[in-house]
Amino acid sequence: MTIALPGESGGSRTYVPRTEPVTYATDLPLTSRVVYAAAHVVADPLKAGAGVPAAVDWEATLAFRRHLWARGLSVAEAMDTAQRGMGLDWNVAAELIRRSSAEAKSVGGGIACGVGTDQLTGPATTLDEVVTAYEEQLAVVEDAGSRAVLMASRALAAVAKGPDDYAEVYAKLLRQSSEPVILHWLGAMFDPALEGYWGSADLDEATDTFLEIIAAHPDKVDGVKISLLDAEREVALRRRLPDGVRCYTGDDFNYPELIQGDERGFSHALLGVFDPLAPLAAAAVSRLDTGDTVGFRGLLDPTVELARHLFCAPTRFYKTGVVLLAWLAGHQSHFTMVGGLQSARTLPHLARAYELADRVGLFPDPHLAESRMRGLLAAYGVDS
Repeated sequence: MTIALPGESGGSRTYVPRTEPVTYATDLPLTSRVVYAAAHVVADPLKAGAGVPAAVDWEATLAFRRHLWARGLSVAEAMDTAQRGMGLDWNVAAELIRRSSAEAKSVGGGIACGVGTDQLTGPATTLDEVVTAYEEQLAVVEDAGSRAVLMASRALAAVAKGPDDYAEVYAKLLRQSSEPVILHWLGAMFDPALEGYWGSADLDEATDTFLEIIAAHPDKVDGVKISLLDAEREVALRRRLPDGVRCYTGDDFNYPELIQGDERGFSHALLGVFDPLAPLAAAAVSRLDTGDTVGFRGLLDPTVELARHLFCAPTRFYKTGVVLLAWLAGHQSHFTMVGGLQSARTLPHLARAYELADRVGLFPDPHLAESRMRGLLAAYGVDS
């Protein structure tokens, strides 16, 4: 059986889907790396739409987190992959943090939750406003019993006048955090409003400021998540971190080599692409736990083409492909997103994501995935 998939340049190509699933063996717990999958939210299909408040299917959303925990991964909650700032407002994000944190406790799963400033309804005018917003969200995460991820703030990027303002804001937050936090540097390719974060558009200068903030409070920083899609820059930064401060790669283009590391260290992982790759990623890290780097790369390297496709420009719309794959894999009953973001990618883009995911064996039921892909094509008026 074949399926005709539309191409980006017009026309179609014939693809032969898998007929049998691939099983990935994993020895738990994972020990050599700390691995977070940044998880998406499942929308309520009867209430979701562009320009309406976020509506979440809580049962399906929490079930997906249990799927991640069952594979030995930790969950990075209420972050970019969950559509923070792109459909998921702070009130719903706070509820997500509380529910997921309680679920993590009940199953013994690892969790870290995003802390930002997105409850601000208008532009901040002072640093104190930014700090107060951060503090409100930090309290929610800590009260829920989760580790905090201090996410990059659009409000801070807009109001800060230079590196000293970033140092002041982060110093106040780090001094009052009850547990070490993860600092997140999200590049402008993920969010254009974050251009010039840490006080400079020059990435070398920004890196120096970032490292100075960490060096001033090393006991309050569990690690840093670097999402710049630049492997060489991440390695250079990783080598300059204080002892005991982890580097979590957020590089969805170069993760295999960064997680494997070199003679001078390695990166842990906090990745949006590990949402769809969870079973395969866990199996790969399980190989790494035994020192089998060849087996690790043999599993993970073939997924890079899919990851680079999902995260291609405009990178911020990668969530659409992530949710598509969750639907095709049977983790949710529909392809609908909060904010109507399912329309953010073209049909040929989605078709290519299906093909690449099927090639690496991501679908536990290939027939279901094929059937749903045919249904999506038909909804667009395409004969498969």
